[in-house]
Amino acid sequence: MGQNNGEKYVAYIGSYTHGKAKGITICDVDVEKGRCTKRKEVEINNPSYMVAANSGKYLYSICDEGLAAYLILPDGDLELINRASINGMRGCHITINKDDSYLFVAGYHDAKATVVKVREDGGIGEVTDEMYNHGLGSVGERNFRAHISCAALTPDEKYLMVCDMGIDQVKAYRFDKAKGKLKLVDILRCELESAPRTMIFSPDGRFAYLLCELKNYISIYTYQDGGKGPVFELIERVSAVENRQSNITASVAIKMSKDGKYVFVTSAGGNGLAFFRRNVEEGRLRRLSVLPISGEFPKDFMLLPDEKHFVSLNHDSNQLTFFTLNYEQGIIIMNGHPIDIEKPNCGIIVKINN
Repeated sequence: MGQNNGEKYVAYIGSYTHGKAKGITICDVDVEKGRCTKRKEVEINNPSYMVAANSGKYLYSICDEGLAAYLILPDGDLELINRASINGMRGCHITINKDDSYLFVAGYHDAKATVVKVREDGGIGEVTDEMYNHGLGSVGERNFRAHISCAALTPDEKYLMVCDMGIDQVKAYRFDKAKGKLKLVDILRCELESAPRTMIFSPDGRFAYLLCELKNYISIYTYQDGGKGPVFELIERVSAVENRQSNITASVAIKMSKDGKYVFVTSAGGNGLAFFRRNVEEGRLRRLSVLPISGEFPKDFMLLPDEKHFVSLNHDSNQLTFFTLNYEQGIIIMNGHPIDIEKPNCGIIVKINN
């Protein structure tokens, strides 16, 4: 079992199941060494994204059937609670609100955002609302129509921000928690062909960071609740790649350290990790380095609980690669050999109670 000052952790790695992978690989995490060890696989169809309940009791995964809910057992093993439909195609991203009462699913293929109630026992409940995006994008070869890639609440949980890579927009819906309903109140229009993929917020809730996949930059905004809707003001855009990479890569995952002082972005094609230092007061980013992750097409990455190590999930090379973060120099250092996991596409680390 992974340990950190007596605390124990497991990692759940989701893989596409078109080949030999069964679904979710459970790994024990050694936080001190910055390593993961495979334990077992749990069968589930194409778990393209997962989220853990804030309570640490449940794991939720997208699957071909819609959503699956699992009880996280004391040793980190998973026990299926139920599966349920989301009345649409398989989603690509899932988030949960702070009190674990609602799940929000983004659908890339059918451009659908879905709100799902969580049952008292942690299971998947009813769909309380669903919104479809419409419209045409400007990249005919790829994003020729609406494609929702992320649906996440603002830190005050007043608005659901829905990123659409196909029509280069982020739609803001007021979220009625009592009814589980959404109402469109504003649209954040992005640069054409930028493909806004994921929005995250600073720990204090004052700044938003929007990762744009095709333009390979982070758009940084101030955020506040304007009453009638959210108010976003663009501060700057910061490139997540080196100039030589810009035409061959796509920025795919963004995460921030718990203290809000650092931001990390992985890119596919360029196959690197961009390491940023963040000005906590001003919200601005300074890029420290862009270094290779020693694998192909990193669909996601995991920061270990000590935030001294990270793991890259390399989809096309069927491996996890491990690194130590050197904050003083702003670089990453390879940490041991890769481990083989077929088609990894998402991963999370959860503290367990054994």
